[in-house]
Parts: sequence; structure tokens; C-alpha cells
Amino acid sequence: MNILVINVGSSSVKTQLIDTNSNAIIFKANASKILNKGVIKTSEKSTINLMERGHDIALEKTISLYTEKKLTIDAVAHRVVHGGDLFKETTKLNQEVIDGIEQVAHLAPLHNPNNLKGIEFAMKALNNISHYAVFDTAFHSTIPNRAKHYAIPKEWRVKHSIRRFGFHGMSHQYVSKRAAEILNSDIRDLKIITCHLGNGCSIAAIEYGRSVETSMGFTPLEGLVMGTRSGDIDPGILQFIAKEEGKTIAEIEKQLNKDAGLKGLSGLTNDMQTIIQEASEGNEDCRLAIHVFTHRLRKYIGAYTAIMGGVDAIVFTGGIGENSEYIRHRACQRFEYLGARIDEDKNREFKNEVGFIFSDETSRVKLLAIPTQEELEMALEAKKHHQELNKVDKTLTIPIAVSARHVHLTQDAVDVLFGKGYQLTEYKPLSQPGQFACNERVSLVGPKNTIERVRILGPTRSKNQVEISRTDEFFLGIDAPIRASGHTEGSPGIKLIGDKGELTIKEGVICAWRHIHMTPEDAINFGVKDKDIVEVSISNGERPTTFGNTLIRVKSSYKLEMHIDTDEGNAAELSRDAKGILIPCEGDACLVKKTN
Repeated sequence: MNILVINVGSSSVKTQLIDTNSNAIIFKANASKILNKGVIKTSEKSTINLMERGHDIALEKTISLYTEKKLTIDAVAHRVVHGGDLFKETTKLNQEVIDGIEQVAHLAPLHNPNNLKGIEFAMKALNNISHYAVFDTAFHSTIPNRAKHYAIPKEWRVKHSIRRFGFHGMSHQYVSKRAAEILNSDIRDLKIITCHLGNGCSIAAIEYGRSVETSMGFTPLEGLVMGTRSGDIDPGILQFIAKEEGKTIAEIEKQLNKDAGLKGLSGLTNDMQTIIQEASEGNEDCRLAIHVFTHRLRKYIGAYTAIMGGVDAIVFTGGIGENSEYIRHRACQRFEYLGARIDEDKNREFKNEVGFIFSDETSRVKLLAIPTQEELEMALEAKKHHQELNKVDKTLTIPIAVSARHVHLTQDAVDVLFGKGYQLTEYKPLSQPGQFACNERVSLVGPKNTIERVRILGPTRSKNQVEISRTDEFFLGIDAPIRASGHTEGSPGIKLIGDKGELTIKEGVICAWRHIHMTPEDAINFGVKDKDIVEVSISNGERPTTFGNTLIRVKSSYKLEMHIDTDEGNAAELSRDAKGILIPCEGDACLVKKTN
């Protein structure tokens, strides 16, 4: 498919036509400085001077270049900075969606209105093809509540939808996937920290393919030191400056966005290359700018490593991240404790257009520099959703089961809890072949409370694992991560009490990632594959519920069934014999709808 990508900024219109089969750019036309009779430069090295100023003129001339060349355009992908709470994935554009983007425009007043100009103009000029909105915030919609919310009065949070949204989503999504490819690994097996460092800077913690933390929040002002943005500051500074300088909040906000960051620290420029050069010649302000920039970056990397309980790869991208070996060098200092060791020769000398590893051969944590391709990721997103919407519907039923809290044990743990050589006994078989509920039970002893008579599931496994609900988590006083079964690294431990003894496991307590068991044949029928993420819609009369981030697990020994925990089952008011329908939908795969 040929996807036209349109990115309308405050003073620019950037466009690319991308062949998503080969990922090649067919044609590119970028208009800049459009508020001052700007210029359009194309991939064919031509330059066109605009005779009038404004977005309408730039859009009309830029898009006409594609129609005049009679280039084949199958669909259009529009960058939209903010999706708010309304849009959590790429969405096909219609009037209802446009109204929704306008509804959340106040959350990004410098961006969404301009994005809408591009949408409205292109949909008129190219009215015979599908248009898709690709949201910067969508990739970060998987961030858990603990990372999403500010500690502010509830009325602000609820009334004004104030929370952390995150930005640079397409960049973080692209480079994390590219890192997994370079490392010859499945992204759903990796913990990755991605550092987008340009004039705008943000960092993201990506755990098994999902964003679980990011530095930008309600606006792009939060987080790292940036070219002209301050990043994190004490909010009390606003009141202090307002009083001391007689400035309005709007004036202060403008300066924090336009005159702070590297520009404010250096007192000179927001260009990192110039700052590095000036610092080498003795400019103390520029040296300070570098120190603060890299200190903040290292602090976030350390924090995100702690949040994920470890890290497999740290990725640098963006103009600074890709091109400045000096900043990468300074950022990666003192990371030996993480198992990350920089190879200075690789960092300094090896560069290419697809990304490279610059960590030492002995480094457990891999360090990578990868050029970001946000436009390509947008095109691939639009292609995926376009194909999903145009798939032939298949109506297939799937049973839905509620999985109560339970424990999986190793034989060594069974020996401690029930006596040397003890064998678990079957209470009743489970739906998954070869698995059974045991007669044996244990007590879970948490920091706050104890849950008694928790069922053990057999047979024994290679590692201990305790699966609880969010309600159990709060009752026990444990901060359990949402994980796929078997991914217990960095999770909390707990004390187990059996009939003959007690055992404290160092890790293994998780809230199970909701999932669907399938055979390979089922996966083919449903059009999904192992480790795909799907969306689950429970249509249940008065309590309809949509579950996102549902994991597909494929194995020949599995039996088709969807598993959710007790909290989720109660929320959806599922009946014991609930079944579902797996159908194509807007999203990574399908919707599951409950039928009785």
C-alpha cells in the first residue's frame, strides 16, 4: 500500500508518500516557515517559494504536488498530537472523530488545531480514499494508573481530565521495535528504555512491548531538559516569578516553553552541537547545560530501570540521540551497576542509517543508537488499521472463564510446604489439558494481611508463581505488576504457609495479564498469532465493558479459552457459561463480545 503521511505543525507542513510493502519513500514534500511566505523542498531536490503565507496555501500547494504527479495514494495517515481520553489507537477519520479531536484540542492548543487543518483540507482534496488519525498519545495509553495520575485534587483530575498522556509515541514505538529486530529478539520478551533526544526530548519505559512510563505528561513540558523547554520544575517557581517579576501565568508558560531548557541554561542557543563546541572552548554556561541535560537523562534511566525491575536495552534516538556520540558517552557513564558498558570506539566511529549497537561485547544491557522514522511508523499504523477494517468478517465463538487467585509451585517448594517427596493430588481437572486444581492449599502472608486457603494448581512448574487480583493486591499490601505467566522477574515476593512448613519466595507475585489460550489452528482461524495483543469487548446489557491489551497465547496443547481475573469478571458481570464472538475490529486484532 502507498500511504501519504501528513504532519502539520505550527509553521510547517511535512508530507511523505511511503510504499509500506518496501518501506521506501516514493516522494516527499516539506513546507517550512509558512507563516512568513515559506518554501517547499521536495525529495527531487526542487524548491518552490510560496507567494502567500498560512497553512491553507502550504497545504494546497504541497498536496497538489502529489495529484499533479498522478501518484497512487491508497490511504492517508494524519499525525494528531493529542487524543485525550477519547482516542487510544489509530482511528479512521469521519465527522464524529473530527469532532472528538476538536473536543480535546484544548489539551494541545498549539498542535491539534493545526493537525485538524491538515485533516480537513486533505479529506476534501483526496475525498475518494480513507484517512486515518495517528495519535502521539496512543502508544502511551497502556501506562498503568499508578504512573498515569498526578497527586492533585480529585475534582481537577475528573472535571478536566488532567493526567499524564505522554508524547513522541510513534518514535518510541518505532525504535523499540527496531531495537528488538537488531537484537534478534521478540519485543514481548524485552524491557527497553527509549530516549528520544532532539529539540523535544522524552524517555519511555517499554516493558514487553507496552509503554509503562514516559517522561512527558499532561503537556510536552514535563520531563527531560529539552531544547527550549524546561522539563521538570518545582511548580512553586511559577508563583514566585509571577510575584517577583509581575508576569502572568501565560507569560511564564511561554518562557518555559520557548526560552528555557538548553537555551535558558546556556544563555546562547538550543543547538546541542553549538553548546558542545562552546563548552569545549571554556563557556561555563554551556558546560552547565550539558551537565544538567545528561544528569536528568541518567536520573530517568535509573528510575525506569527500577520501575521495570531491570532493563535489557537502552536506545537513543532523535537528532541528539542519533548523532551526538558525546552526549551518549556522558549519558551512559556510571551504568556499570546496571550491566551496561559502553564501547567508546563503536560509539564514536560506527554509524549507519538503520541503527547500531555501541555497547561492549560483555555488556548484559545493550546500548543502541537508532534513527527514528516516525512517518514510516505512522504509515504502517494506517496500513494495519486499513487492512483490519477491510478484512472479511468471521464469526467464531470463544468461551470466557474467570480465573480466581491461585499458586503454581516447584517441587522444591512443595517439599518445604508439605513434606519431602510430597506429590500434589488432583481435586478436579481444569479446562486446559493436563492442568488440574489441587486438593492442597496455602496461605498468602503479605505485609498487611493474610489470605488463607488459596488453591494450588498442578502439575508443578519450573518456577513459583502467585497470581492475584488488584483487590487481593491492596488487601495483602503488595505492589504486583501486570505480567504474562512466567515473566516474574522483578516482581515482589511473599510468604507461603503450607501444612508442614512455610516458604518465603523472593519474587513471583503477579496480576495475570488477561489472555486467550489458542491452538495453532485456532490462531489461523482467528487471524492472530502468538503474543499478539487484542481488544476485548464484553457486551452485557447494562454493563458493557471493553478490555484492551489482551494477550494471545498459542500452543498445541492449549484449549480455546479466554481468561480474566475475578475483578474483571465481576466488573463485566459474566455468567459462568459465558461465550464470546471474535470478530475483526479497529485495532491490533479483534473484539470479543459476550453471548449467553
